[in-house]
Amino acid sequence: MDFDHHITAIDTGFFRPQFDASHLIVHNGRAAFVDVGTNHSIPLLLDALKRKQIGVEQIDYVILTHVHLDHAGGAGLAMQNFPNAKLVVHPRGARHMIDPSALIAGATAVYGPEEIARSYGTLVPVPAERVVEAGDGHVVDLAGRELLCFDTPGHARHHICLWDAASRAFFTGDTFGLSYREFDTDKGAFILPTSTPVQFEPDALKHSVARMLERDPQQMFLTHYSRVTDVPRLGRDLYTQIDAMVAITQAHAADADRHTRIADDLADLYVARAQAHGCRFDAQQVRELLGVDIELNTQGLEVWLDKQAASGAKGR
Repeated sequence: MDFDHHITAIDTGFFRPQFDASHLIVHNGRAAFVDVGTNHSIPLLLDALKRKQIGVEQIDYVILTHVHLDHAGGAGLAMQNFPNAKLVVHPRGARHMIDPSALIAGATAVYGPEEIARSYGTLVPVPAERVVEAGDGHVVDLAGRELLCFDTPGHARHHICLWDAASRAFFTGDTFGLSYREFDTDKGAFILPTSTPVQFEPDALKHSVARMLERDPQQMFLTHYSRVTDVPRLGRDLYTQIDAMVAITQAHAADADRHTRIADDLADLYVARAQAHGCRFDAQQVRELLGVDIELNTQGLEVWLDKQAASGAKGR
């Protein structure tokens, strides 16, 4: 899907249609990808370049918002296909692209080895000399078009978002939540935060969202899934839901069946909000479409809760 300012969303084919996007930015005959999906996504990116008559040698950058595998799993293979590209990544994520063994181990602990093999394939290391560490304030110069990197923890501590003044847009990875196009109504986009394990930090996430809103962006390009507008409303929706998710988790902190109770309450929260938004799905359909996210959000919230408890115990 093409947008103004030479921005294109490419469906990476991960999980289901319009679930996971890579964004291509073209300027003055040069190009950059923001997030690339998995190894299985790279042929789709190459097909998109062919359709646009852009050569692989014109790709100057592969920019990763963070190194979770649905965003970065195909980065090494992408770099093999783009001979002139540099890989831009948060300093905390750079080592995982150079040596992905720890990244694979962490993802395997969450998803299991069979799912990793099926969905992501074998991760390809990126040569260290091709990796650019992009901290807060780093500028990616795409043939004169500046992409400003914001350090945006909350979803992950190795997360950056990119401000593109030309389009008055952020490329937000997962920091500005998830917004699937199936949930769009005449009220606009539906959004929810993502607390995927293992580095969810609610206060940091709200701060990161607030930093982006200070720029008065006119649109956000989310990896899940692509462009949203009406940004101030969506920002308020994220704040409200982050607080609600934390409250749900704290309410079940001592429950023996904590995981089930948190997951059920999250599902109820998202169903109620989807129905209030006028979504066309019944409660069961909402639960099914958001099933993966409900499970991952539950896991991430539990990790956060356990860290809070451990921190409190150390402080006593």
